Amino acid sequence: MSSRGPALAFAKSASVASIALEHLTKRYPSGTVALDDLNLEIADGEFVAVVGPSGCGKSTLLRILAGLDVATDGRVTFAGIAPRRDELPSATVFQEESLFPWMRVAENVGFAFDSLDVPRDVVRRRVGEVLGLVGLADHARAWPHELSGGMKQRAAVARAFVTDPPVLFMDEPFGALDEQTRVGLANELMRLWERSPKTIVFVTHGIEEAVTLADRVVVLSARPGQVKAIIPIQYPRPRDAVTIRGEPSFGEHVVRIWELLR
Repeated sequence: MSSRGPALAFAKSASVASIALEHLTKRYPSGTVALDDLNLEIADGEFVAVVGPSGCGKSTLLRILAGLDVATDGRVTFAGIAPRRDELPSATVFQEESLFPWMRVAENVGFAFDSLDVPRDVVRRRVGEVLGLVGLADHARAWPHELSGGMKQRAAVARAFVTDPPVLFMDEPFGALDEQTRVGLANELMRLWERSPKTIVFVTHGIEEAVTLADRVVVLSARPGQVKAIIPIQYPRPRDAVTIRGEPSFGEHVVRIWELLR
């Protein structure tokens, strides 16, 4: 699923935003504590992957960042400002299928502009450009049921990028796909991000995927989730999701993160 940020997202298309999480705690009415005094700073234009044991609060964290849930304590700021939910300069991509079945692919992607005052010719041009970047130019008129799982997620990613928001949240967007498709989508995501820099927070269960994509991998502890470790990934960019796995230190990063998750 892809959700839109506010109208200012497209107007600020050239900007990126830092994110600061200060003493973030999420406690449910049942008494369960999902996140406990979590602190994290994410730099402008940084690609951060978040990993952790099942149930550690990764998705809860992302939902709070995206304005879809509210922290019990603490705060989140974007470039030093704590915006209202409807002011969040972001888009979100989830694992679940999100395309509207009654809209063709181009219409689904263009729907991100629905609440924005953008001329139709600009929307058409931008939709065509982004569909080309994700390899769906020839499927602009297709219906969602005619697409494979990987193509549907390409369309969801295109919808998130099309308004060029400064911040993008991704909650296991490739988790339901086969490994070959995931690697291909990882490359396409990196190419999009390199063309259109933005701050990305990417939640995943895939350790190799996290090391492939991120500038830093944030490892959360078991519930209640706290930052257990932050692993810098210093491979140069542009990267390739296949050849990077041949780097001598790639396996070392993966093993280190697995050890932290034990």
